[in-house]
Amino acid sequence: MIIEPRMRGFICLTSHPDGCAQNVKNQIEYVKSKGNINGPKKVLVIGASTGFGLASRITAAFGSDASTIGVFFEKAPSTGKTASPGWYNSAAFEKEAHAAGLYAKSINGDAFSKEIKEKTLATIKADLSQVDLVIYSLASPVRKHPDTEVLHRSTLKPIGGAYTNKTVDFHTGNVSEISIEPATEEDIANTVAVMGGEDWAMWIDALKAENLLAEGATTVAYSYIGPSLTEAVYRKGTIGRAKDDLEATAFTIANKLKDINGKAYVSVNKALVTQASSAIPVIPLYISLLYKIMKEEGIHEGTIEQIQRLYAERLYTGSPVPVDEQGRIRIDDWEMREDVQAKVAELWTEATTETLPSIGDLAGYRSDFLSLFGFEIDNVDYQKEANELVEIEGLVE
Repeated sequence: MIIEPRMRGFICLTSHPDGCAQNVKNQIEYVKSKGNINGPKKVLVIGASTGFGLASRITAAFGSDASTIGVFFEKAPSTGKTASPGWYNSAAFEKEAHAAGLYAKSINGDAFSKEIKEKTLATIKADLSQVDLVIYSLASPVRKHPDTEVLHRSTLKPIGGAYTNKTVDFHTGNVSEISIEPATEEDIANTVAVMGGEDWAMWIDALKAENLLAEGATTVAYSYIGPSLTEAVYRKGTIGRAKDDLEATAFTIANKLKDINGKAYVSVNKALVTQASSAIPVIPLYISLLYKIMKEEGIHEGTIEQIQRLYAERLYTGSPVPVDEQGRIRIDDWEMREDVQAKVAELWTEATTETLPSIGDLAGYRSDFLSLFGFEIDNVDYQKEANELVEIEGLVE
């Protein structure tokens, strides 16, 4: 079938298997071009199919020749209907990993559930004995609690008062003002339940109880802080509360891992175009301005550049991992440079529908968004029929 992007709001309803495969190959080639990292050898990535999780899996495998197990929740293809992009990404990753002689298996299902945890633990036990790196990179908006079976839904709201600021519809380029009503206590609690640290801790507890964490094992979860421009809706809003919980959990986990000389970190990453960030008011406008500046400065990074730098220059240097006063790894250092943020703040006041095409990089934003779904990738013939029925070679049934 000929596959084209079909949009509904902030979601692309189709994905391109060949485009996703090329995107994965490009990331692999980037990691290989940067040379070997004396890093992990047996890696579990929870949330492994897109974004930072996929980049983490690629960097471990092709930077350090690691065996990897990826956990994700993706939609399989059916005749005439494409899979979700994470399915095609994972299929492409496994194909490349197996061709390179690397162990790679995948588990598709709800990572919050006891069933998927048990299946993952059984796979590690049977195939790898132990893992030395656990990446936690889930980005689900909903979590069914495995103990209470309550369905929690996260929200994106300010706390303490309504929030009004500029935003942009990245499809049309229309800059407008948006107001978001404040969160209730229930909104906050639900968002922390979905996006906070409880599930990360549950995974580590389960792995440790079965002696599946190697001596000196490391676990890393991902977070974001961002600038004062976005803090009312992000870092000081409901998501910020969840990130605070996630970051506090790192210390709890680190204490639990002391007896095996293990470490737990939160890595604060750069603002990037993701399915999740595209739905956050204000963020697309901020990223459009940020990208323009960082590209002009020669310091722009995508997910794979970020994670390769995290592994090579933070986690696996042979020296103690550098952290900030709150114990966090900062790989958002270039984004948060004072000169970069001062320029973003200046451009923010100038941003209108008319000025954005010249002062921002909305075209780059759109291109990055479509590439998440396998579209607008160089060296892919989109006029050619594509086979939507792609299987993942190492899927654990």
